[in-house]
Amino acid sequence: MVVRALIVDDNAQFLEAARALLERQGMEIVAVASTGEDARRRLDETKPDLVLVDIDLGEESGLDLACSIVQDGPNPPYVILISAYPEDDIVDLLDASPVVGFLSKSSLSVAAIEAMLRGDAAT
Repeated sequence: MVVRALIVDDNAQFLEAARALLERQGMEIVAVASTGEDARRRLDETKPDLVLVDIDLGEESGLDLACSIVQDGPNPPYVILISAYPEDDIVDLLDASPVVGFLSKSSLSVAAIEAMLRGDAAT
């Protein structure tokens, strides 16, 4: 089964690079968004299985967006936080959040995402 994903990041270059990388590896990217408002709209339109959310969305908090997505409705998508920051810098934020986990942008891959969704990778 192909995972259908939405990527949320305020960096347009990263959005396109991540989309190209993950699609090449077999993931279906149903949409990309650069703001929380845009992400909500795309989420409602596309109903993805997974949302990748950058922790730092400029003036917005990606962590707040991620938590609200997970807590919305009876069957929310999986949410994985992504960031250029090392995990050690944000471990306290991750421990307190309801997301599946965290991936550094440099480690982003379908294999890493699938391992996390299976529970094979720790946050």
